[in-house]
Amino acid sequence: MKSLQVLLVGVALAVVATAFAASAPVPGFPPALQPADLVLRDATIATLDPLQPQAQALAIRDGRILAVGSDESISRYIGKQTRVMDLHGAFVTPGFIEGHGHLLDTGESLMQINVGKAKNWDGVVAMVKAAAAKAKPGEWIVGFGWLESKWDRAPQPNLDGLPLPASLDAASPNNPVLLTTASYHGLYANASALKLAGINDKTPDPVGGTIVRDAQGHAIGMLKDTAADPVYAAYQKYLKELPPAEQAARREKALQLAVQNEVSKGITSFVDQGESFETIDWLKQQVAKGVADGTFPLRLYVYVGVTDVASLDKNLAKYKTIGYADNHFTVRGVGEDVSDGALGTRSAWFLKPYSDAPGITGKNVTPMADLAQIARIAARDGFQVAIHAIGDRANREVLDMYQQVFEEDPAAHALRFRVEHAQHLNPADIARFAQMGVIASMQSIHACSDAPMVVPRLGEQRAEEGAYVWKKLIDSGAIVLDGTDTPVEDTNPIPVFYCGVTRAYDHGRKTFFPAEAKTPMQELKSYTWNNAYAMFEDHELGSLTPGKLADIDVFSGDLLTMPSTDILRTRVLYTIIGGKVVYTRPGADKWRKGQQFDAMPEFDHAE
Repeated sequence: MKSLQVLLVGVALAVVATAFAASAPVPGFPPALQPADLVLRDATIATLDPLQPQAQALAIRDGRILAVGSDESISRYIGKQTRVMDLHGAFVTPGFIEGHGHLLDTGESLMQINVGKAKNWDGVVAMVKAAAAKAKPGEWIVGFGWLESKWDRAPQPNLDGLPLPASLDAASPNNPVLLTTASYHGLYANASALKLAGINDKTPDPVGGTIVRDAQGHAIGMLKDTAADPVYAAYQKYLKELPPAEQAARREKALQLAVQNEVSKGITSFVDQGESFETIDWLKQQVAKGVADGTFPLRLYVYVGVTDVASLDKNLAKYKTIGYADNHFTVRGVGEDVSDGALGTRSAWFLKPYSDAPGITGKNVTPMADLAQIARIAARDGFQVAIHAIGDRANREVLDMYQQVFEEDPAAHALRFRVEHAQHLNPADIARFAQMGVIASMQSIHACSDAPMVVPRLGEQRAEEGAYVWKKLIDSGAIVLDGTDTPVEDTNPIPVFYCGVTRAYDHGRKTFFPAEAKTPMQELKSYTWNNAYAMFEDHELGSLTPGKLADIDVFSGDLLTMPSTDILRTRVLYTIIGGKVVYTRPGADKWRKGQQFDAMPEFDHAE
């Protein structure tokens, strides 16, 4: 018996020895770790990857995340050529995605007069007068950003708070003036601009628009929604008559300013809500050229803007573009087609009248039959659809129309249809977003900007039940996005984050139905993974997962744990796209954990 035991032990030892020999290191195996191009270390990293939600360091190679872990584990990826950035405890997130913006309009706005900075109409007129003094006769004076509800006093004289035209006409008698509202759903034009647009006292209101008139029937210069189109057309005619070289230079400057503006504020991808086929062709060329020479870091997800349904029907399919120019240019959506106007101009479309204007329920700007036709063409060609809806009736009508399209074409469910803004919902429609798989593309900043006028416009009950109810939507299972609608609001995501988690306004003294506030993680996800999902890029963006594109933001404070009062003191230190540092805040290399910046000025736009 004993000899048998000895024999068995000997056999076992032989097996172990053989196994050990088989597992002994072999030259070249396992392969040596590839050195990283860039390593971030000593950071507080929120990866948004559920398998590894937090980390201290990460490594990047060939534009993608190579590894995520502790400083010690990532140190193995540091080679002779690796750039190492010690972040001294800074907060690192996936790159923020602008979920809803207008890229070229943003660039144009940076070349215009920001009359939104004026405290009242007299201040606006003074800014126009100063511009007119420098302008050549016939040169257009263009401004943006005003809203009468934000002024510190009403103009005198006025019509329902809107100025009468005498002072503006006197300030610029020889130059047409175009002043767009903060919401971009209306404009004020002087007499010269109205004349060039062919608008006079006898011009009828167009479908989906309003020419504001005084008691005697005179057009005062305020044009809402589609009524503004002739003025925009006259301005575009002026631009097209400029020398070709000047036109090209203006366009390129607007694009350059917009891209620089985005990356300086931590935006790594930008969802552009509607460009013409001609502009898409031009943008594609600019992106390809800029990516090749390293001057175009921003990733673009561009929607086709509809100006003519017949042209859309004929051309849409051939414009689908995915991941062009090293994943910097994609076209696979149709938007932003508008079902209604805006709350500020009382043209948002509601089921019941406005509380402060009992005779008004708003307007259906683009007929629903036209929107349905657009959605069917898009679904046929495999394109996502994004439709603007502010009021509760506009949202219900769009959801009803989407439901009809899904019933006709079940494959359309996979196209991730969206409602842009979804600001005011009837309680009966809230759960429909999740049930139908429709994305709520919302902008948290609008709640804080609009807060002072929502209850006067809608009344307490409607405001509480359905105004900016992103928390109710999230709890129901809907995908909720975030962004700014730039240039309607500044593209900086920090004030947006603050609004999303506090719903505070009036310099923090008031809160707008705080039960609808998001948690910091919900807000971070809205700006990163959710926006990536809405772009069909959740496999490439939205989390700091090995293998994904290395689009990263570095912030001066931990947005997930800091007191909400410190959020507006936070700044972007670095923006990284495709593993390359494309923006560095001045002095970022000297920043140390605990250092705070001054609080940002109060946001003051409104939708």
